[in-house]
Amino acid sequence: MFNMKRIFCLVALLFFGLTVNAEGITLTGEARFDWVDMTQIQRDSTIEYYHNILFGDNSVNNYSKDQFTEQFKPFKKDQNYKEHYMLAKEDVKETAEANICSFYYKKNILIIYALQYKDNPRNVFYYDPYGHLRYVDVISENYPDFPYDSKQYKADGKLVSAIYFVSKDMQYMYEPDGKFKGLWYKEKMYDRNGKQKVVRTNW
Repeated sequence: MFNMKRIFCLVALLFFGLTVNAEGITLTGEARFDWVDMTQIQRDSTIEYYHNILFGDNSVNNYSKDQFTEQFKPFKKDQNYKEHYMLAKEDVKETAEANICSFYYKKNILIIYALQYKDNPRNVFYYDPYGHLRYVDVISENYPDFPYDSKQYKADGKLVSAIYFVSKDMQYMYEPDGKFKGLWYKEKMYDRNGKQKVVRTNW
């Protein structure tokens, strides 16, 4: 059984790259890492393959502002933002209704909290400290089973990022214009040439 709280925090962590309270939770799901051993043709082909999944003709890459507002109108304002903010600040990870993730600036200033409602696990809603909606994740139907994909949108419906989750350890990440950002494998990100770019400390 997959731990949805851990997957939820992993999605949030990948999008924001900030400090997040996701320690001490484990997942299953493995993928073989051979990115640095591939030829450049193989890497380019793999990047194109996942790009086509995320940005193909049937994908939603941007909403109109009216479409986005209509679809997510019930979540535009967190009516219980005071309670949720305090829970997030206290690093509470779960209530009866939702999973919670906390995002900090410089490890001690809570700037965003995220809610994943248990009756709506394929969306994650990110709020500022006053309960105003800032971002929404839209996750594919097979979540939480791997593989799945997730896209994050600003509150105006514009795409922020797209990620294809091969496993808990491996994710292909793309910019909103479809440009390949990098392959995450555990705590390290690699570029399209197989070179390590970034190390994250929250893995």
